[in-house]
Amino acid sequence: MRHMAATSARPKVTRRREVSHTSARSLLMTILGEYVLPRDEPVWTATLVNVLGLFGIEEKSARQSLARTAAEGWLVSDRVGRRVRWSLTPPGRRLLTEGAQRIYDFGRDDHEWDGQWLVVLVSVPESKRDLRHRLRTQLTWAGFGSPAPGVWVSPDVRRQDEAQRIVDELDVGSPMSFIASYGAIGDEETMVARSWDLTDVENRYEDFIDEFTGLNPSKGEATLHAQTRLVHEWRRFPFLDPQLPARLLPANWSGTKAAELFHSNHADWRDGAQRHWDRLVKAEPA
Repeated sequence: MRHMAATSARPKVTRRREVSHTSARSLLMTILGEYVLPRDEPVWTATLVNVLGLFGIEEKSARQSLARTAAEGWLVSDRVGRRVRWSLTPPGRRLLTEGAQRIYDFGRDDHEWDGQWLVVLVSVPESKRDLRHRLRTQLTWAGFGSPAPGVWVSPDVRRQDEAQRIVDELDVGSPMSFIASYGAIGDEETMVARSWDLTDVENRYEDFIDEFTGLNPSKGEATLHAQTRLVHEWRRFPFLDPQLPARLLPANWSGTKAAELFHSNHADWRDGAQRHWDRLVKAEPA
């Protein structure tokens, strides 16, 4: 069996998607985080629309995504003559700064695992389906897995504060938590397999490796396009990969190679992509 944490072998399903098929708003957030956040200056509508257009986003969809992002409080616009430019709001800057740190740090955590597990017990009645869904979504995003109903586990005990915040904000009644090593009944391998679908995560990593290995953009626009795609695809993994310690992962875990590829390509392409962005901004007519 290829994956120690998989309960059954499944054929690999290719999940590659062109960025042009994703939501315009999601791609806009990638662009704002990668190019607008590092600069303390507004950007014209035309610049953002044109860059989104490189990924097949039509002008109407691009403008709608700007309006939605502004309505959510992340952007603010001001008019200069007949033209409009956009700036990040303080909440938008905080959101993107936190997101950028999570994206760029992901895959670099060399935390030594001491074998301790964080166990959170939290039960929500089936009648409260919306609350159950929100709890599951937020704990999953925080890296927890659920081997049994009402039981959530993580090998990173540092996540206890985040779990506390989640159950407090959702007002979930009577949660409990424990920090302990695994006992003699059953085995960790089975618990991991029941808690996380590592086969699915590894397939996504392999798609990422296939897409970005050997890519060598030579021109400014091609570099900006490649860098944006790279970051946009990588930003999904902090929500997909629970970042388990090495001893709980399958042999030759693809996530390690994918992280090395991301950080290497991002460093190689950064200057060229940023220079091209500056050229696009300066090329906009006054």
